Amino acid sequence: MSDGVTIALDAMGGEHAPAMVLRGANIALERHPGVRFLLFGDETQIAPLLAKLPVLAKAATLHHTAEAVRDDAKPSVALRAGRRSSMRLAIDAVADGRADGIVSAGNTGALMAIAKFVLKTLPGIDRPAIATLLPTRRGESVMLDLGANVECDAENLVQFALMGDIFARAVLGLAQPTVGLLNIGSEDLKGNDAVRAAGARLRGGMTPIRFHGFIEGNDIAAGTVDVIVTDGFTGNVTLKTIEGFARLFSESLHASFRHSLVARIGYVLARGALRKLTTRLDPRRYNGAMFLGLAGIAVKSHGSTDDFGFANAIGVAVDLKVNGFLPQITDELARLNRDSVNRDSGNRDSVNREPVPQEPANEQSGGVVSASI
Repeated sequence: MSDGVTIALDAMGGEHAPAMVLRGANIALERHPGVRFLLFGDETQIAPLLAKLPVLAKAATLHHTAEAVRDDAKPSVALRAGRRSSMRLAIDAVADGRADGIVSAGNTGALMAIAKFVLKTLPGIDRPAIATLLPTRRGESVMLDLGANVECDAENLVQFALMGDIFARAVLGLAQPTVGLLNIGSEDLKGNDAVRAAGARLRGGMTPIRFHGFIEGNDIAAGTVDVIVTDGFTGNVTLKTIEGFARLFSESLHASFRHSLVARIGYVLARGALRKLTTRLDPRRYNGAMFLGLAGIAVKSHGSTDDFGFANAIGVAVDLKVNGFLPQITDELARLNRDSVNRDSGNRDSVNREPVPQEPANEQSGGVVSASI
């Protein structure tokens, strides 16, 4: 049940804000009647639009601010100078406990910087990552990072793998999701230093996840793994490429059926199946990416989305709250940390019980040659 859930909205974020944000909230309210909204933005623009949506007006509280984070603003500038921006005030509402989550279609870098500063990260997490669900041949897969971290080291990728594993279990209900590192080949020697080092750690059993190994781009649509891990630069390019080809496929398919009378008759006969196909591949259905690793629910909507897509992003935030995702990931990270400590303690005890024997001094070097462990 969504009763009692309050979502803060950055009403000025996105290419078509604030009209798109309000229409999206209105659609979301039809799906989740018990939700309330805190709207942050320019009252002179929002109030006339809100007056045309009486149901939403009753479920929303408007907080005026004339400031908004520009799409081309640097994250550091937005963090330092945007304390009264619609994005910052919406995030503050989550930190203060007035809202259960925040949704914004604004500047991704600014949203990540401000959310990380205000909400803080969970224990054991250095950098939050953006994660979303993608349609695959086998169902759905989780992919992260999608743009929050352009450059990542091996430790970041390992943490992303852990968070993605927890997200897949909590959201998709998978008992043992498989995790793969996106690479330019499946061989151990392929990829840059960070990817190879992360693969070695995951392959070596340093974490409890079920590591599949390296995967390639064609494995994404095939659903080879349940969790796809990559850096934010690669992930963002991959996601937008998938979205672009999905639109191209849909537009080309419809154009083909308009080509001739016979094609139009064929479309009528196949209309039901085509509707199911286009619905499944519609990028707007998968709009709404979660910032994993933050001590609060923050969802990023695509900046160019429409009201239908934004409504889905709101739905992601509502579902995460209703399903108790944040307590689940907090408890799971704590358990993993405890297990890691226990393993380290067990290893130390084993070493203490079985001291490594030493060989006699090496006559040539004058040193001590110890046996390898």
